[in-house]
Amino acid sequence: MRWSRFFVLPAAKSPSDFLLSVPAGEDSLAHRRHVYSRLIPQLGNSLTDRLDLEKIFGRKAPLHVDLGCGDGAFLCALAQRIPDKDFLGIERLLGRIQSAARKAATLDNVRLLRMESSYAVHYLVPPAAVETFYLLFPDPWPKRRHHRRRIVTADFLNFIHAALKKDGAIYIATDHLDYFDKIKEIARASPGFAITHVDVDLPQSGFELVFRQKGAPIHWLVLRKISPVR
Repeated sequence: MRWSRFFVLPAAKSPSDFLLSVPAGEDSLAHRRHVYSRLIPQLGNSLTDRLDLEKIFGRKAPLHVDLGCGDGAFLCALAQRIPDKDFLGIERLLGRIQSAARKAATLDNVRLLRMESSYAVHYLVPPAAVETFYLLFPDPWPKRRHHRRRIVTADFLNFIHAALKKDGAIYIATDHLDYFDKIKEIARASPGFAITHVDVDLPQSGFELVFRQKGAPIHWLVLRKISPVR
């Protein structure tokens, strides 16, 4: 068995599809090493081994996870603000994970994983390991026939619940009111979460900046993990 630099999804055509390239102007050996070091390796070919967080980050610290971290702007800004916590960004799109890796190159408390968020939460994040999840502006799939593609489902919240520490939380933001109402409906039906007061003091993500510039309202929801009443 050997360490590979990337998780490879089953649909991959070849390993080269998942290699991270560094753009011109950022091709020094030192920079490349820093960029590569932010991407989580995996032992062998298993896609179901739980992440060894202490080994990945080189320390034991509270973990925050940005689901669909995009270009890493929000993730890295928050990691800089709170250096005593560790931050994991999960993103499935290669171009975005490349951008995030460049931003995270000098941040020791940031690691990145190229993977579908729901899969990673279900299979790879250890139980009761996460202090806070962030799900910022997930694709609302506005057409009714596409609603089944939305990430927030009852099963997804169950996965989140299992991965959260006691009293941990997930912060959810969207500009899409219909999706927001649906998320609240799903959350209210989940015995493992309480909807708590929204007091958001977070860096702006790229999507939030765009939506605010357009004057679109931003809807926030904070779900706190509770023990279901039996």
